[in-house]
Amino acid sequence: MTKLIAVLYGAEPTVLHDPDLHARLAASGATGLQVNTDDADVAPALRFGPGDGAGAAITGFVTVWTEDAAATLVALTTLPAPTHVYRVEEHRPVEPPAVPAGERHDALANIAVLRKPEGMSQEEYLAIWLGSHTPIASETQHTFGYIQNVVLEALTPGAPVISAIVEELFLMAGMTDVHAFYGSGGDDEELDRRITKLMTSVARFGADQGLDLVPTSRYIYEV
Repeated sequence: MTKLIAVLYGAEPTVLHDPDLHARLAASGATGLQVNTDDADVAPALRFGPGDGAGAAITGFVTVWTEDAAATLVALTTLPAPTHVYRVEEHRPVEPPAVPAGERHDALANIAVLRKPEGMSQEEYLAIWLGSHTPIASETQHTFGYIQNVVLEALTPGAPVISAIVEELFLMAGMTDVHAFYGSGGDDEELDRRITKLMTSVARFGADQGLDLVPTSRYIYEV
């Protein structure tokens, strides 16, 4: 089974919920489908990008698990918005809660698009990010879903070079309440400790710069 993530620029949220698109993906060999959109439900949340310093901001993601990557790639590139597709390897340190198909998860689903710093080897990058950083991220933030995707290759011409796509689920209150986001229980000293520890860790593998942060609503669909 191959996992593909399509990164969309300027897509309207309704486009990604189109049953015709889902049918095309199913016909291409897709067996699983996830849609993430920067929509009105997450409008108050922090966002920034583009981390590559060029181009439009990312507005959505389509994640597909497929038995025929070539055919599914063709289906994904029919989306009516600039789209780049990546083949990824996933790691799931914190499994998100199950939600009925087609229903919005009651969560702020933050997706970060990361870029490995120049001069750092892939081995060192993955060792820090997937190894020592993972428990720190879980300890310092109130996340109840955490999925790490290592980018193996870009499948579309001209795709921006990225290293990873990370999804973390937070309480909706975390959009405007930093204590809810970090799980610091209203304690400012604990909040400072958590932020300092987290930012010190992300700086070790360059995730404090050159990234896109996209707040999204998360949906799982049956195909």
